[in-house]
Amino acid sequence: MMVKIAVTSDNHLDLNKVALAPTIKQQAAYLKSHDVDYYLIAGDLFNDFQKSVDYVNQLAEEVSPIHVFFIAGNHDMIKGVSYDELENGRWPGYLNNQFVDIAGTDYRIVGINGWYDYTFATNEDKTEDEFHRWKMAYWIDGLISQPMSDPDRERIVIEQLRKQLDSAKLAGKKVIIMTHFVPNQHFIHYTNDFRFWNMANAMMGSLKFQKLIEAYQVDMVIFGHIHQRLQPITIGATTYYNAAVGYHNHRHNEWQTDHFISEWENQLKTFEIF
Repeated sequence: MMVKIAVTSDNHLDLNKVALAPTIKQQAAYLKSHDVDYYLIAGDLFNDFQKSVDYVNQLAEEVSPIHVFFIAGNHDMIKGVSYDELENGRWPGYLNNQFVDIAGTDYRIVGINGWYDYTFATNEDKTEDEFHRWKMAYWIDGLISQPMSDPDRERIVIEQLRKQLDSAKLAGKKVIIMTHFVPNQHFIHYTNDFRFWNMANAMMGSLKFQKLIEAYQVDMVIFGHIHQRLQPITIGATTYYNAAVGYHNHRHNEWQTDHFISEWENQLKTFEIF
């Protein structure tokens, strides 16, 4: 049995001033006409979690019987949801610390929102407190409510992922991880002349997350967070997919076209499993 999977992330529908009703119709028509079976959204739909949930519900209804799953990115976490709700909420299609087995195959999709522990900021000799102060002053994640430090939050993520991978191994499943944050240091950009991004790397992801992927030889990882135009790449046993649409505004234009739907189509990554 062949199953076709399409993936996206970082649509930023509010920041990109996207008209939702016609866009949902266009996305649904595209996914149906391309015989997609599973559509996976790796976070950052809105700066408001409830808007993200509403959008996914509308899209899922429009594309049925295509399966739609999503996890939360840092932007989704800014408003409309608590830490406890992100961890334990059960909205239709929401896959954080959950899994779905793909019928007719040996594959399992594992969703994990992810977080960070500053370990990607390898060329910044800063303490945990210094990274945290910088984050609260300059990074949008300072608006996100959380009842623990960033390294403590990432430790919870790592333990969740480890348990999910152990469970998949016990069930004899190949794994597709869907996360938001950067899952491998290969994608982190270091520079000698732009200190902001060297500090921002602290908020990109975790070397511990990467090491788990490597240790369990995960088949595929879908992620977002960075808005580069990346082609799928295989590192070790794992193929990584990033399908971020990114920002289109006067100050920060990352698009290569002038319209959301064309940019979304160009950035969409698809693959088939058997």
